[in-house]
Amino acid sequence: MKLPRRNFLHLAAGAAALPAVSRIARAQTYPTRPVRIVVGSPAGSAPDIIARLIGQGLSERLGQQFVIENRPGAASNIGTEIVVKAPPDGYTLLLVVATNTVNATLDTNLNFNFIRDIGPVASIAGTSYGMLVNQSFPLKTVPEFIAYAKTNPGKINMASAGTGSGPHVVGELFKMMTGVDLVHVPYRGSYWPDLLSGQVQVAFAPMPSSTGYIQAGTLRALAVTSATRSEALPNIPTVGEFVPGYEAIGWYGLGAPRDHRQAQL
Repeated sequence: MKLPRRNFLHLAAGAAALPAVSRIARAQTYPTRPVRIVVGSPAGSAPDIIARLIGQGLSERLGQQFVIENRPGAASNIGTEIVVKAPPDGYTLLLVVATNTVNATLDTNLNFNFIRDIGPVASIAGTSYGMLVNQSFPLKTVPEFIAYAKTNPGKINMASAGTGSGPHVVGELFKMMTGVDLVHVPYRGSYWPDLLSGQVQVAFAPMPSSTGYIQAGTLRALAVTSATRSEALPNIPTVGEFVPGYEAIGWYGLGAPRDHRQAQL
């Protein structure tokens, strides 16, 4: 996939579309029954981890159960469409990720319009990605990886959570800025088993789901994609230390189906 650099800047601007308060959340009687949070990624993924933490906190604070429902596939579009078609009553929420804005930018054949059909509820957090390889992979630094990839085009497989997902776009930015040829391998479910076994050689994975593997020593992090090093893992360099100007971050928020009978937010 060839993607102009300016499009990555447009995607970053999507984070501003999540203001902190919605009319649903302000309703004093809400919630009176369980609320489901739909996650367009499999269990154990970074969005799933974030959703479960948020759901637990909301359950404790509001006295109603917030149920996490994983609906992975099509780079989060399956889960998003489920929420779009749900009643706009605040009892079906979407764990919104940066991938949603990527999809809105790249895919013109969706059965919904993300900006029109999903209303912003809250911004939650931002995250960087880790450039991860299997411990058996012989390359230990980003410069070594780039040099090997350039002399062996098409021989390194790059896993992602699907075409247009955050890991895919972050990896494509790396390919574009370094001129390397990596083979994209999109997964509908989890790519972790194949990355751990060495079936795929590299993945740009969100740090919430990467940190445990890095700390356990089962995967090696060549770099993180943020502009500065991780406070939790300060010994891991940034990609930008070797590829000037490289920076890629993701973000998470909550959204809800809009009621198109009412005035737009």
